Amino acid sequence: MIMIYVLLIINLLTFINFGWDKRLAVRHKRRISENTLLGLTFIGGTAGAGLGMLLFRHKISKKSFLLKFAGIILIQALGICFFVKYWMD
Repeated sequence: MIMIYVLLIINLLTFINFGWDKRLAVRHKRRISENTLLGLTFIGGTAGAGLGMLLFRHKISKKSFLLKFAGIILIQALGICFFVKYWMD
C-alpha cells in the first residue's frame, strides 16, 4: 500500500515539473533540464509525465525527447515483465 502512495507522489511531482517547465518556457526563463524531467519519469512518474505532456502540450514536438521517453517506457515494461516472470512464480 505504501508503494501506491509513493508512486502517486512521484507522478504528482513529475506532472507539476512538466507544467512548471512549460510555464518557464513560455516566459523565456531558465528551464528545468530534460535530464530532470526524464529522471522523474524513469523513477516512476511515467503517468504524470504523459499527462503533463498532453495537458500542457509540452515536449510533444521534440523528437529526441519523445524517443528518450519511449525508451524509458520500454525499459519499465521490460522490468515489469521480468519481475512478473521471475519473482511472481
